Amino acid sequence: MDLSAIRAPVSADLTAVDELILKRLHSDVVLINQIGHYIVGSGGKRLRPLLVLLAAKACGYAGDRHHDMAAIVEFIHTATLLHDDVVDGSELRRNRDTANAVWGNEASVLVGDFLYSRAFEMMVDVGVMRVMDVLSHATNRIAEGEVLQLLNTHDPDTDEARYMEVIERKTATLFEAGTRLGAVLAAVPQALEDRIASFGRHLGVAFQLVDDALDYESDSATIGKHIGDDLEEGKPTLPLIRAMQVGNDAQRALLRKAIEEGGRERIDEVVAAIVDTDALNYTVALARRHAESAQEALEALPDSDAKRSLLATAEFAVARTY
Repeated sequence: MDLSAIRAPVSADLTAVDELILKRLHSDVVLINQIGHYIVGSGGKRLRPLLVLLAAKACGYAGDRHHDMAAIVEFIHTATLLHDDVVDGSELRRNRDTANAVWGNEASVLVGDFLYSRAFEMMVDVGVMRVMDVLSHATNRIAEGEVLQLLNTHDPDTDEARYMEVIERKTATLFEAGTRLGAVLAAVPQALEDRIASFGRHLGVAFQLVDDALDYESDSATIGKHIGDDLEEGKPTLPLIRAMQVGNDAQRALLRKAIEEGGRERIDEVVAAIVDTDALNYTVALARRHAESAQEALEALPDSDAKRSLLATAEFAVARTY
């Protein structure tokens, strides 16, 4: 099932969310409008707001507050992208120049702050303390993940456990929060809410694992960013960690130096070492196990179009090429 088919059960809701995003993005400050519209309108899969809508529908929610939740989650995600690109010095995202490459780091950081604060304004408008609790905890945990990733940068001794802690906080947390919010709005029993949240957490891990594999096996036009971005930034992601773990002495020395120094100068040799050690297949296999765990978490939900779409997102997360 492709993304268009996955979106089908909530297509009207997605249109409403896009309209709400554009409405709440507005500011009297022209630069905020320019940067906000640039990054929000730059494409992307809109996967996180989609998950909010599908989770709410699969849990039987019949109101329209899930539109607000989906827009809030997208604002938080967009804010993290703006800040990430500044921290990483990224110049390309979704096949377009990053906002910091166009307007500079200062403007990107401050507009990211605006999007965070607008998201919290919208949470207050919803007026449900449980929503505030879920999202405030999520944003705090995401920030912790960003700091942990910074500490791992250029550190070739980063192991798989440290890497997994980063992606569980930095990426999986917002997936988990989004699906949990759908269940919260539907007021399902706590046990079912936790299962829906578990689906989001495992899906987020699978999604990030595949992202990190694609950084070494896809091409810039397909994934919308430069190949080897993680290596250039000195990030020890799982393909590198696994290749160092099982590679020979020469490969370990090569990868260690590449992580310590960053840059793409030896990207071909690094990719060859990753392929030779089967590190990409190892990474994708782990992603597949998390995707299967995500699907198992939904067993308690009754069958519906929305549930089938949720199950399909787990398959998409692993099979995608972008």
